[in-house]
Amino acid sequence: MLDIRQISKTYNTGGKDVPVLDGMSLQVGPGEFVAVQGQSGCGKSTLLLAAGGLLSPDSGQVLVAGDDPYALSPEARADFRATHIGFVFQQFHLIPYLDVLDNVLAPSMAHNFPDARSHALELIEHFGMTDRIGHLPGELSTGERQRTALARALLNRPKLLLADEPTGNLDTDSGAIVLNYIREFASSDGAVLMVTHDADAAGKADRVIELAKV
Repeated sequence: MLDIRQISKTYNTGGKDVPVLDGMSLQVGPGEFVAVQGQSGCGKSTLLLAAGGLLSPDSGQVLVAGDDPYALSPEARADFRATHIGFVFQQFHLIPYLDVLDNVLAPSMAHNFPDARSHALELIEHFGMTDRIGHLPGELSTGERQRTALARALLNRPKLLLADEPTGNLDTDSGAIVLNYIREFASSDGAVLMVTHDADAAGKADRVIELAKV
């Protein structure tokens, strides 16, 4: 589902080149949940952005479901992300003036999903949020906001789920609930790549990749 082949990425900071990935390769298959750990600055977020078609590597290749998103035009790449990839972030990135239902439906504003509303309602019920469906993000607990964000990420029925510290702001119980849902997605033939500092969260994965600074 995700095939990263020898990618490298260097940033220029203050006139100095700072390499963060150097010939990194990684494969994540359907039904597999892979966690990435490592100290700050080792390239975890860069890897996740490159995997999601959001940051082109300097060299190497990224394939998602057999296709290279960086071989596409910016518009086609955005459409590719919308139809193949789901993103979950530590900060949730919910729209503060939209209720739970409309936040989950937000991806359908950029890409037409014929059954978007019915699928959104199914996801909201699945994540135990039906009684909160008309609430704004500011009226939700932290765990409820992350479940809403996860439902939004799954609206497009993605093949690949990318998660950046999805439990970083959650208490132990809420984090366990979110991780169980992510595990469930992988068990239904989805592919998951998750960046986390949390050893307990990484323990839910099938495989843990340790990145070191270049």
